[in-house]
Amino acid sequence: MRSFDLAPLYRATVGFDTLADMMDRVLSTETGHQTYPPYNIEKTAEDEYRISIAVAGFSDSDLSVDVKEQALVVTGRKPADDAERAYLHRGIATRAFERRFHLADHVRVTGASHTDGMLHIDLQREIPEALKPRRIEIAKGPSLDKDVVDAKTVN
Repeated sequence: MRSFDLAPLYRATVGFDTLADMMDRVLSTETGHQTYPPYNIEKTAEDEYRISIAVAGFSDSDLSVDVKEQALVVTGRKPADDAERAYLHRGIATRAFERRFHLADHVRVTGASHTDGMLHIDLQREIPEALKPRRIEIAKGPSLDKDVVDAKTVN
């Protein structure tokens, strides 16, 4: 895959840092394509979302959900107990993981729950009043006829 250098974009623009960072993140080849653990992102209401992550085999104490710099970071660390067990077949993956989700502006995490092997993280978009669309009432002003000058009176 080709690697793009975004340094000229940083030098030639002001105020587009988040756009450049997002492009850098998307074009980055370091992250690879993570498939573990599997997850769903669903829209539950107009401005509400839920991320559901399959974390079978992990307890509440093994999981961590953090928000850092517009990023939701979910980590899972299982203490090593392989010395006590002899597996004939090991098909349930309980390896450590770190999954990152970039949060858009004005999106905050409202809660997290862990039930039946699924970690559910609820998100809500809260748009500030200053950014919400608003209707401007058109006031009825004085008639324009008062300001119109009659051509006969001028001449």
